[in-house]
Parts: sequence; structure tokens; C-alpha cells
Amino acid sequence: MPADIHFYFDPVCPFAWMTSKWVRQVQAQRDYTVEWRFISLRLLNSHIDYDAHFPPEYEAGHTAGLRLLRVAAATRADRGPDAVATLYAALGSAIFDSPSSSDNTDGARGTRPFLVPVLEASGLPASLADALDDASWDEQIQAGTDEALALTGKDVGTPILHFEPPTGVAFFGPVISRLPSDTEAGELWDHVIALARFPGFAEIKRSLRERPQLRAFGVAEDEAGKQEDWHGGSRRQKK
Repeated sequence: MPADIHFYFDPVCPFAWMTSKWVRQVQAQRDYTVEWRFISLRLLNSHIDYDAHFPPEYEAGHTAGLRLLRVAAATRADRGPDAVATLYAALGSAIFDSPSSSDNTDGARGTRPFLVPVLEASGLPASLADALDDASWDEQIQAGTDEALALTGKDVGTPILHFEPPTGVAFFGPVISRLPSDTEAGELWDHVIALARFPGFAEIKRSLRERPQLRAFGVAEDEAGKQEDWHGGSRRQKK
């Protein structure tokens, strides 16, 4: 049976993770199904000079995301799409819901020492970590990235949500910096779905964002992060 939502994620994107937590909240309350699909920020920005356009940590972080997506692709092939949901939940928790440390840096997230404990905690075989260095999975990840961009256009980032596929509309976002309450989660969902179902709706956007309410960013659950300008969908140094 087709999923109600296709959620395109890169595991190192904090805003994709925050939105995914909200989507899982709604899943727990309502009868929605989600298929977790791949979009790579590293492949999306393959034409960009990272040194000129991004803060120093971005290239290592995006490369780690691609490496982790290889593992997600191998997991889907070996264990099916439900296992991707389990893996993404474990990766996001390890990356973003844990305090920043020397073992949880942008580059370290794409390594075997970081990944193997996550796999084991998810009930997945540690041998899946072999996919980190296996570029043969990149064709699938590129296909997922191309698929997502074909649904939205190219001036987007992550996450991308495709509502009521295959005929429904897809959008970048919603980008949220705070996790809503259980009551707010359903209300936000209803509003987003209403916008998505209107055939003439294209975009609501502003580039000012709070740093996401995640421990890895030093923002507690009861705090609001510092507001920053994420022009171009990231903290780019050049527009």
C-alpha cells in the first residue's frame, strides 16, 4: 500500500531531523504512513566550491551524510524500508539529541566507530557499516536526490516532503526549529496539509531561523536558539 508521505532526508541535516521528529509525533497520533527516502546535500552541492561558499565544517558534514546514506541504502536493500525508519531514528538521536563531543563531530559521523554502536543499538548488523566506503550506492542516492528535486525544483534543501504521492504536491520543509507539543503537532500538520492540497500554493519562506532546539547545538528543550540568517537554505558565506 502506498505511503501517505515520502520524506526525503539527509541524516546530517538538523532541520530535517527536527521535522522528522514532528512527523513521527503525528504518526503516533494519526493513521499516517511514511516512506523515508534519500536526498544528499553533498550531491546536491556537488557543483559548489565549499571553501568559498560554506563555513569550514560543511564539507566534512555533508560528506559524512553521503556516507551514512550509503548505509541507509544498503539497509533498505537488505532489510526493507521499515529498517530505514529505524536507522534514521537512531542516527538522528545519536547525532543531534546527544551533546556535542569529540566522537560526534561533522566528519566523525561518517566513520565506523560512530556508526557501529548506532547499528547495534538499532538491532541492525554491524556489517552494514561496510557500505560507508562503497560508492556503488551513490547511483541510488543520486536518483533519490534527482527525484526529490524533480518534485520541487532546484532551489531547495532538506527535508522535502511529498504529500499523498504519487499525484500529490511536494515541498521543501516545513522547516521548524522547535518541537511542537502533542497538541500543536496535529494543528501544524493540519495547516501544512491544507496548504499542500491547494493547487496554486507555491511557497511561504523566510531565511531567519532559530538554531534548532537540539542538544548538539547546545539548545535545551525549553530554550529558543539564537536567530540566524540561513540565506540560500544554509549558513552560506556567499549568496
